[in-house]
Amino acid sequence: MSVHDHRMYRPAPGSGRAPLTSTVSPWLRWLTEAVWFVEHAFERARTEGKAEEDTRVRIFVIMAVFSGVFVCLALGAAYAALFADHGRFRGGSTVHALERADLVDRNGLLLATNITHYGLYIDPNEVWDRDAAFRQIKSVLPSISEKRLRRVLDGDRRLIAQPGLTPAEKAAVHGLALGGISFEPEDRRVYPLNGSAVHLIGTADTGGQGVSGTELAFNDEIRAAGQAGEDFQISIDLRVQGVLENELAAAAMENGSKGAVGIITDVQTGEILGMASYPSYDPNRRGGVPDGATLNRATSAHYEMGSVFKTFTVAAGIDTGRADMATVFDASVPFMIGNRRITDFHAQNRAMTLEEVYLHSSNIGTSRLAVEMGGDVMRDYFKRMGLLDAAPIELKESAKPIVPREWSDTTLASLSFGYGISITPVQMAAAMGALTNGGRYIPLSLRKGGAPRTTEPRRVVSEQTSLTLLDLMRRNVVRGSGTRADAPGLRVGGKTGSANKLVGGRYSPAAALGTFAAVFPADGPVTARRYSILILMDEPQTYPKTGGFVSAPAVGRIADRIAPFLNIPRRADRWATATGEKIPQPDEVVE
Repeated sequence: MSVHDHRMYRPAPGSGRAPLTSTVSPWLRWLTEAVWFVEHAFERARTEGKAEEDTRVRIFVIMAVFSGVFVCLALGAAYAALFADHGRFRGGSTVHALERADLVDRNGLLLATNITHYGLYIDPNEVWDRDAAFRQIKSVLPSISEKRLRRVLDGDRRLIAQPGLTPAEKAAVHGLALGGISFEPEDRRVYPLNGSAVHLIGTADTGGQGVSGTELAFNDEIRAAGQAGEDFQISIDLRVQGVLENELAAAAMENGSKGAVGIITDVQTGEILGMASYPSYDPNRRGGVPDGATLNRATSAHYEMGSVFKTFTVAAGIDTGRADMATVFDASVPFMIGNRRITDFHAQNRAMTLEEVYLHSSNIGTSRLAVEMGGDVMRDYFKRMGLLDAAPIELKESAKPIVPREWSDTTLASLSFGYGISITPVQMAAAMGALTNGGRYIPLSLRKGGAPRTTEPRRVVSEQTSLTLLDLMRRNVVRGSGTRADAPGLRVGGKTGSANKLVGGRYSPAAALGTFAAVFPADGPVTARRYSILILMDEPQTYPKTGGFVSAPAVGRIADRIAPFLNIPRRADRWATATGEKIPQPDEVVE
């Protein structure tokens, strides 16, 4: 042995072994001493002829080792349950976990969540009678694809036959007691309200990615909230949403409308409290969705909305000082622009003040005002109101408007009463909000509290112009074309809109559009709490097809039903009592 080896292994007297030197860690030295002690205990037992002592010692050692192992495992499990990071294990139990937060409304009511479903797998090599298995599985899963099921059963390896089985469907298949059947858990997104708010909420795919609506717009934030074990809250009020959907569907069916849109917003914050598109569909059902039902008409459909645009024209006229309520416009004869002849639907055949032009929805009056202001002014105000760009809402489905290429006098005349430009309902709702909240353009938002603001909202019109418009819109409901939108004590204001749709290159009276854009309460300071309601009926089949008949009544019913949820008190104003009786006016306009 070399000198080096002699220094490393210094014999211990009488031990017959070589203990490790101080260069070895203390715990390893202790373990070595313990092993030598046990081994010598065995040797002493054998030397003394006490075999039973040897057995007892070995049993004791084995019990001690197993006890130690179990204690360590128990301590580790307790630590993981009590102290480990919850988010780190959230998605680990299920391979296909979505890891998406529960989606809730502004009051914490559930809109979307994750529930464990099951993938049905079949190994055809273990199926005794494939034809019998096909019939039995089809009998308990009527919606399963026959082609896919047959392909799996006729194959030679284990494949998935149907994803997304509910626990009840899984139990039904399991109860068949077929060979070769197995299940794997899948974390799937479900929507407990079925078709309610479906266009606004949207959907997520089986891979945990948002596909449409809120699920897509806030995809990363929803996933982050899910990882943190938190809910993701949006701006809608499920009570308001329910009323909106109920009244919108009732009005659409009553009028035989092809489609319909409803939007309710807080004009001061831009929060969307309700958004509905008719017809709807159930995202939990596979297949069977009616044609066009998946389209969110509020964000993606374009409409020439007709006379609701007169509010924008009048706003520009008042704000520029080109007109006031007493300014007179000659509507005694049609307005001629070149060879084009502009007339009124309900012709008064007389000179009218701007207030009368608005209350009687005169095309002639607003056309004259728009042409007088000119293209630059009209384009500037339409730009400020957000009518020339896609609505800056979080929803990816927000579509760009179809705007005029040139702003000639004849185009200005058309724009003044809502033709020649096609916009989305969310653009209309945001623009009306800007005119009724003190003149500030606030983007619509699905975030509770509204979209984050980095700068001051852009100025659209002055506060005084906003107050004038609020008063004018209220007058229109009590004295003009919007009387059917009134709700007792809620001081509703608004404007009707009616338009014929372009069919085969010509405007067809048979394919009409009826709209009502409302605000309530219309009284009080510009900073008062105030809410807008927009109702649009696409191709109603009843007559008249105008917004005052097909859309305004739904507005009144909706305002009446949601006012308690919004804590809007009923009280009288100068036009009507708190219970809805009209107060006579000395300057009453004769209809």
